[in-house]
Amino acid sequence: MNTIEEIRSQFPALQQLVYGKQLVYLDNGATSQKPQCVIDLVERMHTGANANVHRAMHKLSDDATALYEGARERVRQFINAPARENIIFTSGTTASINLVASSFCRKFVGEGDVVLVSGDSHHSNIVPWQLACQACGAEVKAIPVLEDGRLDMEAYRRMLSGRVKIVAVEHISNVLGIVNPVGEIIALAHAQGIPVLVDGAQGIVHAKVDVQEMDCDFYAFSGHKIYAATGSGVLYGRQELLEAMPPYMGGGDMVDTVTFERTTYAPLPLKFEAGTPNFIAQASLAPALEFAARLREGEIAGVVEEQERAIIEYLKGALTGIEGCRIYGLPEEASGVALGEPGSKIPLFSFNIERCFPSDLAQLLDKMGVAVRTGLMCCEPLMTRFGVTSMVRASFLPYNTLQEAEYFVASLQRAVRMLR
Repeated sequence: MNTIEEIRSQFPALQQLVYGKQLVYLDNGATSQKPQCVIDLVERMHTGANANVHRAMHKLSDDATALYEGARERVRQFINAPARENIIFTSGTTASINLVASSFCRKFVGEGDVVLVSGDSHHSNIVPWQLACQACGAEVKAIPVLEDGRLDMEAYRRMLSGRVKIVAVEHISNVLGIVNPVGEIIALAHAQGIPVLVDGAQGIVHAKVDVQEMDCDFYAFSGHKIYAATGSGVLYGRQELLEAMPPYMGGGDMVDTVTFERTTYAPLPLKFEAGTPNFIAQASLAPALEFAARLREGEIAGVVEEQERAIIEYLKGALTGIEGCRIYGLPEEASGVALGEPGSKIPLFSFNIERCFPSDLAQLLDKMGVAVRTGLMCCEPLMTRFGVTSMVRASFLPYNTLQEAEYFVASLQRAVRMLR
């Protein structure tokens, strides 16, 4: 693949018409479309290697297990985890964070303790901590968000104390599209002996993730946002913490021995993988991450970066040129920062336009073939921080073109004229 069009050709869903218009899919922050390599793997397993993993002595199970565990190794390589034992398969970011919140708090958090979350957090990085803290008498506090969308790092420094038992932050906000300074956040927490979880649902897609270099204690992401099948997800965890934490769920495959009096548990990673896993979805992580890795290497990497920069700069100018348009998450410093680095802006834009309700805009855009996201985007506290109850979000991946961005803006302008 050497061009954006060659990338696009790998995605059958992008070729379809919507209401007679060529689809312009700009809801990538919610889920990505799937390349043919992932579709082929899923189809091959559904029609062939469809058997439970780890449990049987026959070829279908052997084949499924090899694909499942092969995907674990591909994940390990992609994020540079030290060992396969660090990689726990889950159903997605939400399940990964729930696992840590429940298990970590049961072991390490008690009455009067504090869990710090970033103020730009998705509900999946808020509610699991609230549930866990309610059970053990602890408290959830949020790192404030500045007007330009950056985290208030001075406030964060002041909030760190001996009462804080874990920090959980977004790598990249799914609303603001700003790469948070997770390296600095982790270093400040570690200086006081506090572990850090990074919600990488957007980060795994738009930034290079090296968990050893980042030095995070946990990193969570969903496969379906980076081309894999829905229902696939990953939790990276530091081995000594995973060893110390109790199992999140009980059932088959996570046990060593079971009696009615006592159960002992399987070693990592199976300790946290109770029951029949979604082995086909998890296996799809291998071709998905292979595809993602190819887009970050060689000639095509430069093409993708150039296109993303062009889309970001175009939308900054075009959206601010629409009367009454407010973009959320647009720090001035972002323009001079390399893509994917702390402080940079990814090709994701959330905005409101005066006298135009977001859902009305989205419905009109849909009739023009443009798919965007509106509503709370599972970030109600962040919406409240900016004094709104809804936004419009357009989010791009490497298969999106500058021409699609231009068509989106032209369609948006048309929708605004219709509503006003």
